[in-house]
Amino acid sequence: MDTRRTTRCGAVALVTAALLLSGCTGGASSSPAKPGSGASARDSRAGAKAPVLKPLSAKIPDALKPYYAQKLRWRPCDAAGTDAPTAPEAPDPDLPPFECAKLRVPLDYTHPRGSEDLRLAVVRKRASGPKRDRIGSLQVNPGGPGGSAVDYVERVAALSYPREVRERYDIVGMDPRGVARSEPVACLTDRQMDRYTETDQTPDDTAEVRRLGAAFQRFADGCRQRTGNRLGHVSTVEAARDMDVLRAALGDRKLHYVGASYGTYLGAFYAGLFPSRSGRLVLDGAMDPSLSARRVNREQTAGFETAFRAFARDCVKRDDCPLGTEDVRQAARNLNALFRKLDRTPAETGDPSRELTESQATTGVVRAMYDEGSWPTLREALTEVKKGRGAPLLALSDDYYERDGSGGYSNIMYANTAVNCLDLPPAFRTPAEARASLPSFEKASPVFGRSFAWAALNCGYWPQKATGAPHRITAEGAPPILVTGTTRDPATPYRWARGLAGQLTSARLLTYDGDGHTAYLRGSTCIDSAINAYLLDNRPPKDGTTCS
Repeated sequence: MDTRRTTRCGAVALVTAALLLSGCTGGASSSPAKPGSGASARDSRAGAKAPVLKPLSAKIPDALKPYYAQKLRWRPCDAAGTDAPTAPEAPDPDLPPFECAKLRVPLDYTHPRGSEDLRLAVVRKRASGPKRDRIGSLQVNPGGPGGSAVDYVERVAALSYPREVRERYDIVGMDPRGVARSEPVACLTDRQMDRYTETDQTPDDTAEVRRLGAAFQRFADGCRQRTGNRLGHVSTVEAARDMDVLRAALGDRKLHYVGASYGTYLGAFYAGLFPSRSGRLVLDGAMDPSLSARRVNREQTAGFETAFRAFARDCVKRDDCPLGTEDVRQAARNLNALFRKLDRTPAETGDPSRELTESQATTGVVRAMYDEGSWPTLREALTEVKKGRGAPLLALSDDYYERDGSGGYSNIMYANTAVNCLDLPPAFRTPAEARASLPSFEKASPVFGRSFAWAALNCGYWPQKATGAPHRITAEGAPPILVTGTTRDPATPYRWARGLAGQLTSARLLTYDGDGHTAYLRGSTCIDSAINAYLLDNRPPKDGTTCS
């Protein structure tokens, strides 16, 4: 399990679920403990020693002009080599169809060579309203790294974004380099990936530490052998530069964008590199680019602990809570006891070739923390595993890894690791470093700390040296950028939204006081109205606005 995965695209139906009735307040709060109190809620201290990301020259280098001048050849999606949309309902004949194209970008922006060019998959749903009201293209990214923006447009955004947004924007998704249909990173066979997900990530002795290291090494070697030199060119900086080439190819003077989770990291880097070409940018479930990999992993560990406590508080109120009905501490102890039992004896699943291991059980619980709508499913799965039946919890783990019913995996976890390991130097380079970190991780989360600390060792075995480093992003000269954070978000802790907002010169911080991962289109009328007003009328909310 890669604990730095931050995505909301694994179960796309959850994105549009109306979960909570919400209210909205703006401006300063009377209590410093409350989120979203304007400038006081913006944290500029985190990562303060990181250097500021320098923008690229506004002048396009001569060697890159052919890429910027290219004309996209739009075709019906099945004719462009991209899977036809798989919408959950019959398409409306009165609405424009999906169009697909391939964008040509250099493998290496510092040394572009036509023979090495990458071709990235792009999908578009044209604005359905009058041409005179069209604002432009709205590029979207659902997160990951590794989430397919093409799938997200086809299955979610072009169907579920507010009607007014779809009327006035062409909704555009591009699979970033290394992802899904865009020169995907490949690492393991499906059977090998099954074995990898079963690996014990809470080693109890030297032999188990060696086995975990060997699993990380096999994974890294498989990526190197199956992906080749492309493995060194899937960084977020390069993906942000690809977005600018796409902006030009779409004919847009400014880039308008909605990024969720890791998509905020990508969007922030775009703003930092191209502030003068940034338009209306929504960064929902924000990440803080100034933090080291070790700090990112530890703070995300604490985020999942916060989410688990919210789940446990709800669970213990119920007579049938599988973790007990006393209090949150008892629930945590009982879950840890269950994990230890599975470590000794995996649970049967009904499939003789697969058992539920401790590692997969942990992943299944983590998967349910992304959205409170999954809490009932998790309660049922934990009830079943206490009876020795592991299939429901394994299904949650499989959903996290994007394993389908036939045993096939998407490439999300391969791309996820490749991007993460290239973007930042590894959290730990040796098992000894990971072991030494256990107390701090277990303090951050008594439930997940041990497994998350060991999982953060994976980039220590990576065959490519990191090309990125922590940076503060100011995006000096960019128009207002909307940064959104959820107070009990497990995957992108709220403090990251405060951190990013404290760096961006023009940031407006919008807070959702609630549970789950990200905020837009998750049931809050307050959040949705604020973001829609910004996208449609260029009216960002007052800095520090809080929705609850």
